[in-house]
Amino acid sequence: MEITRNELDTVRGPADWFTGDVYIDTITNPDDRTSLGAAAVHFTPGARTAWHTHPFGQTIWVTEGVGLCQREGGPIEVIRPGDRVYFEPGENHWHGAAPTRLMVHVALQQADETGSPVSWGEHVSDEQYAAAPPIVD
Repeated sequence: MEITRNELDTVRGPADWFTGDVYIDTITNPDDRTSLGAAAVHFTPGARTAWHTHPFGQTIWVTEGVGLCQREGGPIEVIRPGDRVYFEPGENHWHGAAPTRLMVHVALQQADETGSPVSWGEHVSDEQYAAAPPIVD
């Protein structure tokens, strides 16, 4: 057993990867012992990832708030606390908060042989994001 004390600060999500204000709390990064990357990602209302893919897929688990996610070519889906979303390897997708709600999820993904867990694409446009279904509580 190994306990790692949290010495990492919360970091702001890079503007190249996100639209809006996003904050990341790293859980684990891929290293010489594991290919797993994991983080708690905090999205403010309307914030979202850019389109992206993962070489071995990605699982997100919503812990707070209300969010949205979409795979390329599919409908925008509403996600809530307790929901788990699995994106297939290489599946182009995005996820983020609903327009008027915060959303937090834990993201889990594995790095490829080069150490990369993700390939980032274009930002989700405001028009694409606006196609989300209404949020019904």
